[in-house]
Amino acid sequence: MESKNFKIHNKSSKPDNIVKSENELINKCLSIEAQLPDFMRDYFIFLKNSISLSSRHAYLNDIVFFCKYLISNTNITTAGTTKEISVEEFNRIKARDVNRFIGDYCSRYLINKTDTTVVMENHNRALARKKSSLVSLFKFLYRDEIIKKNITDGFNPIKLPKPQPDAIKKLEIDEVAIMLDAVEKGIGLTEKEKQYWEKTKLRDKAILILLTTYGLRLNELHQLNISSFNFNRGEFKIYRKRGKEVNMPLNQSVEKVIKTYLKEERPNPESISEEHRDALFLSLQKRRMSKLSIRKLVKKYTSIALDTTRESGYSPHKLRATAASSLIQYGFSIYDVQNLLDHDNVTTTQLYAAHKKNVKREIVKNFEWLEE
Repeated sequence: MESKNFKIHNKSSKPDNIVKSENELINKCLSIEAQLPDFMRDYFIFLKNSISLSSRHAYLNDIVFFCKYLISNTNITTAGTTKEISVEEFNRIKARDVNRFIGDYCSRYLINKTDTTVVMENHNRALARKKSSLVSLFKFLYRDEIIKKNITDGFNPIKLPKPQPDAIKKLEIDEVAIMLDAVEKGIGLTEKEKQYWEKTKLRDKAILILLTTYGLRLNELHQLNISSFNFNRGEFKIYRKRGKEVNMPLNQSVEKVIKTYLKEERPNPESISEEHRDALFLSLQKRRMSKLSIRKLVKKYTSIALDTTRESGYSPHKLRATAASSLIQYGFSIYDVQNLLDHDNVTTTQLYAAHKKNVKREIVKNFEWLEE
């Protein structure tokens, strides 16, 4: 749907920009569904009502990719397009066919483009997601008696590495200070970067403070509007995964950087198009900042803190890890941090607690039974 013809009739509590982005993702899902066989129609309804929109999109992508594989790399179907695959042909699929797809084909395959060939590699985490998509599909088709056998018990297991605290990438507290010093004074920036920094330093600082204080996900920060903030109540609203609406409390530091940015640097509302007028963080073109622009901004300033190349700087998700470990180092309980960061499981938060260096040594050192 062309944006010039797109109008929002929004009666929900969600801001228009979120409704619009969700609608764009729904249209992508519908486009993929249109490429798949009609006997999967009830499965599409199942996905729509049982998982998040982003997961639905990911599952559909995996399934259409599997169907393309059936056509190009197997003798299971004679269909010319994924839409033409018949239910009888799907009934011929055995567990070993899926195992070959996931374990052999998906681990490394080629995509031929006009002037180059791209090598695609998937490690176990990505393969496990593809397996999960197909397990969901085949179990549903069996449950609804569309296929005759439940072949999912024969799918090979995929071992995922156990998360290790030492492998978590994050900034230390002193590195956060270096990063914030860089955004305030332009230290470590090239001459070209300083030209942009002069125009965006208050915006950039507000973004980094929000990420390191609350551990916001990239999507949560990207969706923020001016109307998300209620300074009288000292809070702002974000939308978590699965559409969960949450009010976050403002502290003095965050309130100060947001107000300073709005007052001293953000363009006059009258000069901004209606579509982007409520967006909190704007590009120099006076449009809502893209997720890619935010990623590049974060990598730039974290690379200065880490004294490394721009390419080796950290992603916004690493600042989420930074927020979690910093809060725990300051003495907050893992349950409070779990609640703030919206971790589904407290074991995720416990990984950051393990970063308290030498904590066992300090405990034992200060707990002597015998006096000298």
